[in-house]
Amino acid sequence: MDTNVTSFLLGFIIFLNIVFAIVVIFRERRDAPSSWAWLLVLFFIPVLGFLLYLLFGQNLSRHPLFKWDDRKKIGIEKLLRSQLEMLGSDQFHFRNQATKDSRELIYMHLTNNHAVLTEDNTVEIFNDGKLKFDRLFQDIENAKHQIHLQYYIIRRDELSKKLIAALTKKAKEGVDVKVLYDELGSRSLTKGFFKELRSAGGLVEVFFPSKLPLINLRLNYRNHRKLVIIDGKIGYVGGFNVGDEYLGLNPKFGYWRDTHLRIKGTAVHAIQTRFILDWNQASHRHDIPYRPDYFPEYKSNGEVGMQIVTSGPDEEWEQIKNGYIKMISSAKRKVFIQTPYFIPDTSLLDVLRIACLTGVEVRIMIPNKPDHPFVYWATLSYIGEMLKAGASVHIYENGFIHAKTIIVDEQVSSVGTANIDLRSFKLNFEVNAFLYDEGIAKQLASQFNEDLKLSREITYEDYVQRSKWIKLKESVSRLLSPIL
Repeated sequence: MDTNVTSFLLGFIIFLNIVFAIVVIFRERRDAPSSWAWLLVLFFIPVLGFLLYLLFGQNLSRHPLFKWDDRKKIGIEKLLRSQLEMLGSDQFHFRNQATKDSRELIYMHLTNNHAVLTEDNTVEIFNDGKLKFDRLFQDIENAKHQIHLQYYIIRRDELSKKLIAALTKKAKEGVDVKVLYDELGSRSLTKGFFKELRSAGGLVEVFFPSKLPLINLRLNYRNHRKLVIIDGKIGYVGGFNVGDEYLGLNPKFGYWRDTHLRIKGTAVHAIQTRFILDWNQASHRHDIPYRPDYFPEYKSNGEVGMQIVTSGPDEEWEQIKNGYIKMISSAKRKVFIQTPYFIPDTSLLDVLRIACLTGVEVRIMIPNKPDHPFVYWATLSYIGEMLKAGASVHIYENGFIHAKTIIVDEQVSSVGTANIDLRSFKLNFEVNAFLYDEGIAKQLASQFNEDLKLSREITYEDYVQRSKWIKLKESVSRLLSPIL
C-alpha cells in the first residue's frame, strides 16, 4: 500500500512538472535562454520550482497595466500622427543635424513607443549627487502648483528625511504633492515614514505592493524609474535614487558617480504622462485626471531634440534595448558606454562586437566593485567577450559608477534608468531620454574622458590570467543571467 501511494505521488509530481513546463514554454512564449533556465529549475526542484516561477517568472506582457482615459486630451495622438506623416514624407523640418541623422531611430520610437519628438528643450546634466539634490531641493522650494516624485529606492536616512520634510512643507502651503515608490526597492520604508506628509495633504502610493504579508507574486517586476515633475515645467530623469549613499556617504561604495538630467521644455509633458500612468496603476482611490496645469504651454529657448522612451515587462517590444541597438549599429566612429552592470543579450552583444570588428572605437566603463555579486561576475564574463572583439574596457576606481549612459559619435546619446542587462530590458519598468544634440553628446563624452583619468584599463591579456575561482564564479553567474 505504501509503495502504491509513493508511486502515485511520484507520478503526480512528474505530471505536475510536465504541466508547469508546458505553461513556461507554450503559454508564456519566452525566449529560449529564459525558458531553458526555468525548465532546469522545474526539473531540479519539483513543485517548489513552480512556486519560485510564480514569484519570479510571470509574463506580464499579456496584461495591460497602464491606462489613462484622459490621455487623448493632451493631444499626443494627434501629434504622433502628424510627426509620423511628416517623417514618412520627408517634410519634417529638423532643427539640427544630429536630429536629422537620427530620423530612423526617432521613427522607431514614434511607431513602437509613442515617444513624441520635442526639439525645444534645455538640459542640465548632473554627475554628482550633492549637486543634483541641491538643485532638486531648490526647485521643490520654488514649486507653485504640483510636485510629482517617483523613485525606485527611498532610504530611511537623512537625505530621505530632508526630502520628505521639504515635500511636507510644500503640501502645507497647498502644493499638490504626490510620491510613488517601488515596494521592493524601498523595502525599508514603513507607512509611518510618510505620516507627516500625508497629514499635510500629500499623497503616497506604492508600486506593486504585497497582497499578503511577506508574499508578493510580482516581486520580480520592479519599477526602476526615477522621475520628478515640478509644475509641469521641470522634469528630472536619470540614475540617482534617494539615499545617503547617492551623496557618497556610504563607506562601502565611496564616491557615487551617476548621471541625471534636469529638463525644461515640451519633453516634460512626456515625463508627466509617464508619472500619471504609473501613479494611476498604483492608486485605487486617487487617480489623476487630466488638468491643463499639469501640461502648461510655455515658450522655451531650448534647442535640444529629445524623446522620452519607456519600457517594461508589460510591453511586447524591448523599447530601450532596441534604441541602444539602433544607436550602436549607426555608429561610424565612437561608442562610449557607462553602466554598473553589463549583461547584454545576444542581439546587443552581436551589434557591439560588429561595431568593434568594423573599426568603431567601443569603450565600456564599469565599476570596480559589486553591489550585486552574481550580476558583477556575470558582467565580467561578458566583458571578456568584448575585450576579445577589440573593445576597450575601463574599471572606474573612484568609488562606484552607477551611470546609465551611451554616447554615439558625439552626436546622439541616451541617459536614464536602464542598465545594460537582461533585467532592465525584460523585467524592470524603465525610462530613458534619447537626446539628439551634439552639444549634449559632447558634454557627456567630455565627462566620460574625465572619468577615464580615474579608471584602470583592463586588457584581454589581464582578463585571461584571472584565477580559476573567478572563472567558476563567472560561469555560474552567466548561467543564471537570464533570470537574475
